[in-house]
Amino acid sequence: MNTAKKAPVGQAARPTQTSQATAAGSSIAYSADHLANQFLVAMPGMVDPNFAGSVIYLFEHTERGAMGLVINRPTELDMGALFEKIEVKLEAEPVSEQPVYFGGPVQIERGFVLHEPTTEVAYSSSLAVPGGLTMTTSKDVLEAVATGSGPSKFLMTLGYAGWSAGQLEEEITLNGWINVPLSQQQMIEIIFNTPSSQRYERAMSLLGFDPSHLSGEAGHA
Repeated sequence: MNTAKKAPVGQAARPTQTSQATAAGSSIAYSADHLANQFLVAMPGMVDPNFAGSVIYLFEHTERGAMGLVINRPTELDMGALFEKIEVKLEAEPVSEQPVYFGGPVQIERGFVLHEPTTEVAYSSSLAVPGGLTMTTSKDVLEAVATGSGPSKFLMTLGYAGWSAGQLEEEITLNGWINVPLSQQQMIEIIFNTPSSQRYERAMSLLGFDPSHLSGEAGHA
């Protein structure tokens, strides 16, 4: 789904498909990696403007690198304007004012849709994280959203965050990030039911942390 490339915190790694499930015209890859389906929360010492104060949902983490989407940085672009740009008629009006998010500095002209997993519809290109959410890059998911038949809960981003092999682990060790393992329901609650301005604090509070008391010291939750 195209709507630009080196991430300041790493070069993008291509998703590694650990297993493949196919249906008519569909391709779903399943990720089973130890940091996938976790949040990355930027520590107070993060100076990169792309990621300061950010929360990232990791959908891929292998020996080749990691990929994720920033979930708390809405842009001035809304879904109504996006649909006009890609020339898709929007019939589901409540969607029109939903913001499009900055997903990361890699491929910022490409669209990524993070949504609840579904067994009823198979989109052309999706990555389903076991026990977590689904990330879809094919245009058919937006066409479904436009008619009101798409995922009821979704977050649209432009761009993604990427790390080369071993880079994310190093950045966590250097206290750039804290990784936050949560349940699927907690993920859904924060991403889809919490205002974007409160997602950072909400993610930290579930671990019993007050962000105002954090320094650059951390790493694993």
